[in-house]
Parts: sequence; C-alpha cells; structure tokens
Amino acid sequence: MTIDFEQRPILVTGAAGGIGSAIVRHLVAANADVIASNRTAESLEEISSTTGCRTLPFDLTSEDEIASALGDLDVWGVVNCGGFGGEIATPMETDIDVFDKVMAVNARGTLLVTKYASRTMIRRERGGAVVNVSSQASLVALANHVSYGSSKAAVDNITRVSALELGRYGIRVNSVHPTVVMTEMSEFYWGRPEIGEPFLAQMPLGRWATQDEIAAPVVFLLSDGASMISGAHLPIDGGFTAT
Repeated sequence: MTIDFEQRPILVTGAAGGIGSAIVRHLVAANADVIASNRTAESLEEISSTTGCRTLPFDLTSEDEIASALGDLDVWGVVNCGGFGGEIATPMETDIDVFDKVMAVNARGTLLVTKYASRTMIRRERGGAVVNVSSQASLVALANHVSYGSSKAAVDNITRVSALELGRYGIRVNSVHPTVVMTEMSEFYWGRPEIGEPFLAQMPLGRWATQDEIAAPVVFLLSDGASMISGAHLPIDGGFTAT
C-alpha cells in the first residue's frame, strides 16, 4: 500500500530521538509536511538537514511554550513521541522527583500537545489523526519501571478519552506500544544478559525492535488506510504482551 499525505502538515514531538527521527523520515517519504519538534533548536538541526522538514522547538513541560508554538499552527496530524525514561527503580526505591518529571514530560506533555493542537484541528474542520507513542510497559508490569509504566498508562487513558471526545470532529486518536528498541539509552539496562535474555525468551519473535519497525505502523495509523481506526492500542512488541 502506497501512502501519500499530499503535504498535510504533521507535528512530531521527540523528533531528535531515535524513534522520533525514524518517524520523521518515514513521514517525509510519504509526502507529509513534517514539523519536527524537540526541546531545543540545536537538537533538531540534523533531522532537518537530512530530511528538509520544518522545525518547531518547545519544552513539553511548559504549557506557555506549547500554547505559543501551537496556537496558530496549521496542523492536520500529531505524533506524540517526546518522552523521558526516568529511572530504573522499584516502587520501594523510586525517587518521587524523578517520577514527577516522567509524568510531566510523558503524560502531561502528551495532553498539552493534544489540547492545543486539537483546537486548531477542530477550527480548520479538516479532521485529522493523532498517534501517541506509548509502551509495552503500560500493558504489562515490567520490573523496575514503575515511573515510566505509570506515565505511559496515563498516556493510554489520554488516548482513549481523546478518541471519544474528538471523534465527532473527524479526528482519530490511537496509540502504539513498542517493545525495547536497543538504543544506547536502552543498552545499559536491557543489554545486561541477566535482564535481556529472560525477556527475549518470553517474546515469540525473540528479538529487539528496530526504529523503522515502530515508525511504519505510526505512519499507517495516521494514513487514510486507517480511517476507521480510533481509540486503538497497537502493540509493536513481537508478541510479548500476547503471552
């Protein structure tokens, strides 16, 4: 299936990260007018220079910055990919300040972007689509992921309620739930044999995901091929949550 967004403007947060930048590249290849966002302009220079996308830096923890950036922005689609991993800790050991930051970036940031972007989408009366990048950590309990998993569970509820509220305007809202993508950030924990090997042993496909394997389903959910899909939570986890 060939996807052509016909230059519809799509905002991608967390666009400087591994998954975010892959989503930008896939959307540009599908003829979207991509607006890449991250916290700083400097962090977006590489993805902008390699894809030709537009850039729009703002801090996901600042409602003022988000409101200013998105207030008059012409946007048809949104990918909420910006996130913060927080810490590896049990509920007994977690640092509440870190928990608060994870919630502020992952859950509150997703809600704020949805809040201001959807206002423009409603005003322009063209419908649209939102995809929130959640995690398998919101679907099953993962050891030492109390902060991250909780924040992504909140994202899931934001997805469901937004799908309910925005459907009347022709705006679809879905989420994807990736398994581990073995980036440098993931390597320090999931790369440990005593952690990674038992995890992969439970996964039917038995391997880590790639960034492109996350980006492709995101693009599909944004596309007209998914025009009757809203409020869905799509695991991209090699079957892990099916076991």
